[in-house]
Amino acid sequence: MTQIRKVFSKNLKRLRKRKGLTQEELAEKLEISVRYVQQLEGINCPNVKIDTIAVLAKTLGAKPADFMEN
Repeated sequence: MTQIRKVFSKNLKRLRKRKGLTQEELAEKLEISVRYVQQLEGINCPNVKIDTIAVLAKTLGAKPADFMEN
């Protein structure tokens, strides 16, 4: 996995927890599978579309750039 995906995964998990959501709750809010949330937060994070990052940011009350902070 590239460094940027590791940073994204770590920050997604941090932002989700800061919002007080479980993976299941986030998946429900986004109308996606829990498995996909697990993949996004896991060691095998897939490539993520910019539109997906924007939706995640809105749902978690964050800015898209927050997912890229090192």
